[in-house]
Amino acid sequence: MSEKAKIKVNDNGPYLVKGEIELVDAEGNVFETKRSFSICRCGHSNNKPFCDGSHRKAGFKSEPRAD
Repeated sequence: MSEKAKIKVNDNGPYLVKGEIELVDAEGNVFETKRSFSICRCGHSNNKPFCDGSHRKAGFKSEPRAD
């Protein structure tokens, strides 16, 4: 049985994606991914949509919590 995909919102950092998923752009083109990867949410990555660690230098702050 396939592992359930999971997206974790990291404090002051990227979305961490784990599991089998397909990541596609607005035109339907598929990005090459691994079973675990990070998606930028600060907007500063030079490798969008993937995180390159730029949030640290930019001082990105966000700590959302589920209700």
